[in-house]
Amino acid sequence: MRYDTFIFDLDGTLLDTLTDLANSCNYALRTFNMPERTVDEVRQFVGNGVRRLMQRAIPDGDANPLLEDVLKAFREHYMLHQLDNTHPYPDVMQMLTELRKREAKLAVVSNKFYNATTTLCQHFFNGIIDVAIGEREDIRKKPAPDTVNEALRQLNARRETAIYIGDSDVDIMTATNAGIPCASVLWGFRDKEFLMEHGATLLIANPMELLDI
Repeated sequence: MRYDTFIFDLDGTLLDTLTDLANSCNYALRTFNMPERTVDEVRQFVGNGVRRLMQRAIPDGDANPLLEDVLKAFREHYMLHQLDNTHPYPDVMQMLTELRKREAKLAVVSNKFYNATTTLCQHFFNGIIDVAIGEREDIRKKPAPDTVNEALRQLNARRETAIYIGDSDVDIMTATNAGIPCASVLWGFRDKEFLMEHGATLLIANPMELLDI
């Protein structure tokens, strides 16, 4: 293989988490008598962490004095319901298992908060994914390269043989900032036109295509 290290985004790349994210978002909004959002709106809001998701979802965003309360409600609900509907995309498990057989180094870096990231990775990818890094206070979120750099460090992997795989503009910027190529997936939360407009250079329509890169 040209690449021996594969660093994945989580939401919209490995896992279809959209329904559970939307349900928790609307639970939090409903709790504080705020207008709910459609699943498609939530799809556009995700990618920059849960705080940014809720800033986009609530009226007046950052200026809303209830932001912290709404965010807390979201987190509490999501930790209880993050496995209700979430599942790997078709062929993801087969692709990861094959990469593992080839002794590739595998990591997840996500802007999802740390507890949720580790819970989901342990549930779906235990024994397959070597390193899982979510949002935490001591490391900058994507598109800063910090989480990718930390994953490379923990994997003891070479940057020259690493590739990043994600579904959003944030992922494209993250890979660029980390100095590694990005494979943009077409089954996630952003469509081909959006990805091309934001600098995508390598597009894959099925997870198994990663095996041929």
